[in-house]
Amino acid sequence: MTSSLAAPNGPRIHYAWVVAGVTFFVLLTVAGVRSAAGIILLPLAHDTGWSIATISIAVAINVALYGAMGPFAAALMQRFGIRRSMLIALGVMAVSTAATSRITSPLQLDLTWGIGVGLGVGTSGMVLASVVATRWFAARRGMVVGAMTGATATGQLIFLPVLAFVADKYGWRPVGLVVCVVAILVAVPVALFMRDRPEDVGARPYGATRESEASAAAVAASERGNPLATVFRVLGRSVRNRDFLLIASTFFVCGASTNGFIATHWIAACGDHGIPQVKAAGLLASMGIFSLIGTTASGWLSDRYSSRLLLFLFYGSRGLALLAVPYLLDASNQYLLPIFMMFYGLDWLATVGPNLRVLTEAMGRADAPIAFGWCGVIHQMGAGTIALLAGMIRTGTQSYNAAFAVSGLLCFLAAFTVLWLSRQQPAKPVRSLPLFQPVPASQ
Repeated sequence: MTSSLAAPNGPRIHYAWVVAGVTFFVLLTVAGVRSAAGIILLPLAHDTGWSIATISIAVAINVALYGAMGPFAAALMQRFGIRRSMLIALGVMAVSTAATSRITSPLQLDLTWGIGVGLGVGTSGMVLASVVATRWFAARRGMVVGAMTGATATGQLIFLPVLAFVADKYGWRPVGLVVCVVAILVAVPVALFMRDRPEDVGARPYGATRESEASAAAVAASERGNPLATVFRVLGRSVRNRDFLLIASTFFVCGASTNGFIATHWIAACGDHGIPQVKAAGLLASMGIFSLIGTTASGWLSDRYSSRLLLFLFYGSRGLALLAVPYLLDASNQYLLPIFMMFYGLDWLATVGPNLRVLTEAMGRADAPIAFGWCGVIHQMGAGTIALLAGMIRTGTQSYNAAFAVSGLLCFLAAFTVLWLSRQQPAKPVRSLPLFQPVPASQ
């Protein structure tokens, strides 16, 4: 079987880019599923009479499971295959979101949106990008992770306006059905084109060298063990590594300042200042295109420059932006909101590329995806904590101002924490490696 796609006698694109493309669309769908929480929050509260705090419990469960599944999902992908794991995750998402449209009690919301959707998106979340990148790419890994991770915010650009329109026109219940159909449709290219590893199509990882091939062989050997035991063995090695502990602590802040707070409560915060839901959703969705640019650029930079300095810049600027939001939401300053969304979008997931590079250098290629998954657990603990805390602050004070302040100050703390990371080895040049990488006919 050939390892490339192209016209006869023309340049052949490495199959790794096909796998990356399919992964991009899966992560795009996961983003759409997760963004629906912010859309249904206020309509659900108005329709049922449940408080924002009550609904936020289900959201907190969802975002916590989104992270908690990370290391286990990475181990399952290593042991049983990426394609099979992705198809199961999409199936769980489809069933759970469809069931959400029929709920009549907070407990049912916790079971469907909290546990069901949380398990589905957790199995195909950010850790998926790290598994695909470390398995299929020996070069340009940072850029690839950045682009694929950008899909998790770019999905907002596509889904949020559509879902907001559906909720505004037909109510919150059909939103789950729309997301269910999308999850089923995306499963088709996964089944047709996804492959578990380069060897399945007779290829080597993109940009592979003799050194990287030896490393890949060691990684493949380490993937044959019991996945549950592997997860905890990697955790045991990780907690003895200072860089892992520092990255994990800042992942808590990353989750608190993105998925848990802005993605969940932004539309409700805008509603407090008289901004219509569809407009607020459009502002949030606009971050998607800038996030794709920001994460791809961040991945490119992480292939070349110090992760310590990049992360300091990203967290520090994010903190400043969050402290400014309450002033921008004021009616006299709302014309500046698009500028904030552009800036915040560029920074939204820019930390992923530098973080994965730090973990790969600190833990090695075999352990890095699972270690990244454990960091994802901490990420979503931060997201779940702030999702619940912000809901409680809003219920108690009738304002989100204190929640913006807490998130901003946490970002400043993370900015100074990353300065304690170990200094990295100079990045290897990758400029000479073309996208269209020739593959021997024998492969």
